[in-house]
Amino acid sequence: MSKSFRVTATGERRWHRLRSLIAPSYEWREAVKDVSLTIDYGEFVALLGPNGAGKSTTIKLLTGILTPTSGELLVGGRRPTEDRRRNAELIGVVFGQRTQLWWDLPALDSLTLLRDVFGVPAPDFRKRLAEFDRVLELSSFWRTPVRHLSLGQRVRCDLAAAIIHDPRVVFLDEPTIGMDVVVKEQVREFLRHQVEKRGRTVVLTTHDMVEVEKLTRRVVLVNRGTVVFDDTIDELKSRHAPPQRISVSFDGATSRPEIRGVSVTEWDGHRATFQLAPGSTPQGVVRELTERYEITDISIREGDLEELMRSAYRGQSQTAGTTVVQ
Repeated sequence: MSKSFRVTATGERRWHRLRSLIAPSYEWREAVKDVSLTIDYGEFVALLGPNGAGKSTTIKLLTGILTPTSGELLVGGRRPTEDRRRNAELIGVVFGQRTQLWWDLPALDSLTLLRDVFGVPAPDFRKRLAEFDRVLELSSFWRTPVRHLSLGQRVRCDLAAAIIHDPRVVFLDEPTIGMDVVVKEQVREFLRHQVEKRGRTVVLTTHDMVEVEKLTRRVVLVNRGTVVFDDTIDELKSRHAPPQRISVSFDGATSRPEIRGVSVTEWDGHRATFQLAPGSTPQGVVRELTERYEITDISIREGDLEELMRSAYRGQSQTAGTTVVQ
């Protein structure tokens, strides 16, 4: 699928900007370009990319807020924009900086209203509330008006609101932004439970790489509206892992070390950082270092997920097709 937006072309010169106020000209910009993606029922997928990469636009297309300019989009076998009522029953959505709760009502009243909107039977409603409360600890603040809740409290209530009608698919756009580490772990536990025990499909966008590694196996990287990687985190590491680095502190000043299979990237007379060459192993380098030098500290650094993502952005592209969420 693809999505383009018509924007005003202002130009760089001042008179171009002035003319655009009187007789504007327009141009088309592609926010999503030929994205091809299939997500199975019960799968947890992280949709990642830098700001402006097309993540939020993709989520809005999947939820039916936006209509694709071209291509085919199916969620649960239905086109979101053609069957909006059924699509609303099928999905749950949390946008981290927006809320679906009523601002001046207690959070519990908002959940009760959503129960009536979706026609959730009272016994099911009570059972789900109890389940949510066990993990998210909602009852300590759900009688407080939403406008008085902290960000972490509000988003936990938003998660409950998104799932109160038992949707098959849940879209989360930066759900833990601004949360402290304790609340983040509560939310992660809740999401794990929804996927592993309830079999929901979850599509997550986030800039928190720790969250990605703790929650998902599959990552989809988008850049400039195009999918550049779609596979497991392990496969991402296998294809795009940067060279390993070894940091060493020497006991006293020494001459610049020369070790086979590595290059020295940093050196100050007491401490060195080595970058491994292809085919070299950390074990062999560490063994040679300890045999030849007096070492006080040594550490091996793997490339983190952000480095892997940057490498993938530079190296891959993907062709167009049909986007399907089971």
